[in-house]
Amino acid sequence: MWTNGKTAGASLKILNRFQHCCIQTLWRRETDGRQRRLCRLMSSLGPPWRILFFGSDQFAVESLKLLTSSRSSSKGIVESLEVVTLSGEVPVKRFAQQNHLPVHSWPPDNVDGQFDVGVVVSFGCLLHERLINKFPYGILNVHPSLLPRWRGPAPVFHTIMHGDTVTGVTIIQIRPHRFDVGPILNQELHQVPEKCTADELGAVLATKGAHLLIDTLMTLSDRMAHKREQRQTGATFAPKISMSMSWMVWEEQTCDQIDRLYRAIGSRIPLRTTWMGRTIKLLDFAGKCHISLRNQRRKPVPGSVSYQKESNTLAVCCKDGWVGFKAVLLKKRLTAADFYNGYLHQTAEGLFVSRKGGTEAHQLRENSML
Repeated sequence: MWTNGKTAGASLKILNRFQHCCIQTLWRRETDGRQRRLCRLMSSLGPPWRILFFGSDQFAVESLKLLTSSRSSSKGIVESLEVVTLSGEVPVKRFAQQNHLPVHSWPPDNVDGQFDVGVVVSFGCLLHERLINKFPYGILNVHPSLLPRWRGPAPVFHTIMHGDTVTGVTIIQIRPHRFDVGPILNQELHQVPEKCTADELGAVLATKGAHLLIDTLMTLSDRMAHKREQRQTGATFAPKISMSMSWMVWEEQTCDQIDRLYRAIGSRIPLRTTWMGRTIKLLDFAGKCHISLRNQRRKPVPGSVSYQKESNTLAVCCKDGWVGFKAVLLKKRLTAADFYNGYLHQTAEGLFVSRKGGTEAHQLRENSML
């Protein structure tokens, strides 16, 4: 009896130790599993990111360029980078091909599970909700203004045209159905240099926006946790620039307004007026002119043209003074002296006639009808 009891006790101890070892093994396995899952979760909350980039023009190239260089950086922000662009030889497509980035046509085919986050810079196409939902961290947008000011396709042009002294870049999270209304993840101010053009400002904001994008991707989880909705007040719309914006209305536009208009759109769409029923393109803006018309018996009317021989400038009277142009386009490019000698002094018509409907108010009415 004693021997059987002793054997039973020993067997019980062995069984307890076995159970204990099994429990420890299971606990370690579960703990290791939780730790692995936690590590995977932690790694999924930060870079490096698998990015799909949407873009088209030179402004977008600056962000794509910095993302491309970030693939090989020690910070490890970008794990993989692929590009969606529009048809044709757009700058983003050329850059992607030159740097051997995979290129997808628009709209992209199946992207399920292939990317963590999307980046949209100057793309111009509305992304549908079903596409946005393919990205666990959504799709970011680099926008060259201080949203909600200047939502829309041409914020830089309207910043110059309206004389803003402060602008900036904003990183938002894309929302479906409407452009530029998503929550703000990051934003940086930029002082607008005096007398700069839209092209000059756009180049600076492209670089600034690219760096702000990288900063946002480095801390994306935290940025998303603290994102803020755009305020309801102060929202303005920046429609595409169009031909109708370029027509002069001399009796309504001031020297400063014409100056800003030229710096905003002059490199892409020449300012225009009419002379003797013909369209004239005004080139090489010379700014405000200070002239003296001693032989004039009455005050000149807006649109009056005076050739200034000393500066070889065509001075045109507007609402509050005179502005000058060094050249015009009438069939071919003519200097101010050529236009005066070949046309202006041979006629009694020294007046540029406004084309009504070229004002900002008309442009806004046109866009409201689209």
